[in-house]
Amino acid sequence: MDHTKLISDLIRVVGQGAVLYRPEELLVYEADGHTIDKAAPRAIVLPSSTEQVSQVLRYLHQTGIPFVPRGAGTGLSGGSLALENGVVVCTARMRRILEVDIPNLRAVVEPGVANIRLSQEVGHGYAYAPDPSSQAACSIGGNVAENSGGPHCLKHGFTTNHVLGVELVLPEGEVVMLGGKAEEYPGLDLRGFVIGSEGTLGVVTKVMVRLVRVPEAVKTLLAVFDTVDSATRTVSDIIAAGVIPSALEMMDHVVIQAVERSPVAAGYPLDAAAVLLIELDGPPEGFDWEMAQVREICQRHQAREVRVAKDDKERALLWRGRKHAIGAVGALATAFYTQDGVIPRKRLPELLALVADVAKRYQLTIGNVFHAGDGNLHPLIVYDANDGDAPRRVQQAGGEIMAACVAAGGSLSGEHGIGLEKREYMPLLFSGADLAAMAQARAAFNPDGRCNPGKVFPTSTGCGEVGAITKPGVLPAVA
Repeated sequence: MDHTKLISDLIRVVGQGAVLYRPEELLVYEADGHTIDKAAPRAIVLPSSTEQVSQVLRYLHQTGIPFVPRGAGTGLSGGSLALENGVVVCTARMRRILEVDIPNLRAVVEPGVANIRLSQEVGHGYAYAPDPSSQAACSIGGNVAENSGGPHCLKHGFTTNHVLGVELVLPEGEVVMLGGKAEEYPGLDLRGFVIGSEGTLGVVTKVMVRLVRVPEAVKTLLAVFDTVDSATRTVSDIIAAGVIPSALEMMDHVVIQAVERSPVAAGYPLDAAAVLLIELDGPPEGFDWEMAQVREICQRHQAREVRVAKDDKERALLWRGRKHAIGAVGALATAFYTQDGVIPRKRLPELLALVADVAKRYQLTIGNVFHAGDGNLHPLIVYDANDGDAPRRVQQAGGEIMAACVAAGGSLSGEHGIGLEKREYMPLLFSGADLAAMAQARAAFNPDGRCNPGKVFPTSTGCGEVGAITKPGVLPAVA
């Protein structure tokens, strides 16, 4: 299709200032937080209402142009890249909080609302529970696409546990409501199908979320260890003792050093091999037993210090280091690559030993900061983007780690999604029949595959092709 006509037609729908098409404007949208892969979009459309999204998608359907939904662009799997010369439909300007209903503990928001803003605006004593580390920037719509979690997902759950319903514009422009404001709806749980679908089913334009009361009391502890092995064994024993922390995070020496030498220094000991950030919340009556259990388990595993935050200021300081850890590690080099594998907690010691071995063999620096309580690893591989061979080594190293997670009884992703980054590894986790069934379900919403093509599956959207490609030989990055 003629590019000039495409731009003029889109401008007629959303207005002059809501279509980006100049080369310098498109550069920002060539990648998301996963910068190894890049793709230049044909244009960027910034609708401001459900009606505009519907009109844009109807037009793209009529012209046969592929498109990809995009939120704040903080994703870490290449999920919002516009492949096949597609158009980006960005919901960043749809950022209104439409309703806050405290008596019924719910709110209705547009997809461009920043995660942290929702909790800030719902009122004292209430919050939206999912808290990704990028919550100051990431959007609720993006959280829905990836089923985001965060440090407190161990006790309080992922996005899917806090979304009551979504308004979705299908790829042909039809608007549907899946779920709603009530707690339960009969019939198929299509709301649940959309959450975590990575923008492959349509564009979410409204989200009905569940609000929660802020816990009555919170205690935050920092446990310091001289070996990574001791820290990882502590994690499983805490859960096995019947204590479910609201958060149980781990940082290793590489990450500690990066944080403490950055503007977000949090007072972590520079000589520690690892630290655990442990948070307990709930009624204050149960804290004495839980605190005693956590202290005893940490000391049993040779923690040299168990520090308890004295007040909210000290608690915020400890969390500041964790929340900004990825950025601090990223500053160590010109580029970094974040992993997202999930493993059973009891396998943490051997998997982190494998990560250390991979770093040594590939001559790479890898830091570990992750949700230890639910075994969601986030190895951060830093490298020099100007080294022509580095991306190959980084992807091969990442491939080994992903394969090891699956072999350990885990998964490829906990919250970052499959996107473009991990699609070729899906046959490690799913059979051809599994993948074909998923593709058939997606086709009910996205029959011609124009909505976010080339993502999640190891080939195109055709069910037969998905089934045919699930052979080990399609995994070139696994050493």
